[in-house]
Amino acid sequence: MHSHHHSERQGTTRETETFWTTGRVVVAVIAGLTLWFVFANTRQTRIRLWIPEVTMPLWLALLFTLIIGALAGRYLRHRK
Repeated sequence: MHSHHHSERQGTTRETETFWTTGRVVVAVIAGLTLWFVFANTRQTRIRLWIPEVTMPLWLALLFTLIIGALAGRYLRHRK
């Protein structure tokens, strides 16, 4: 019975090691940096959208820019 408990402990270690693959570490670091960026850029920013002028947090304006850029890139890539 004691050896069975020991093998469970090793299995847990292996599962932990396989969970943190290089890709997951990179994604976790990028997510952490993104959260830091959002919390560092919470001040309100005025943005002119042709005629109307809106006020929103800087991080939200940058998020909209990212989404628009990603959609444009996806459209152009699938168009080829």
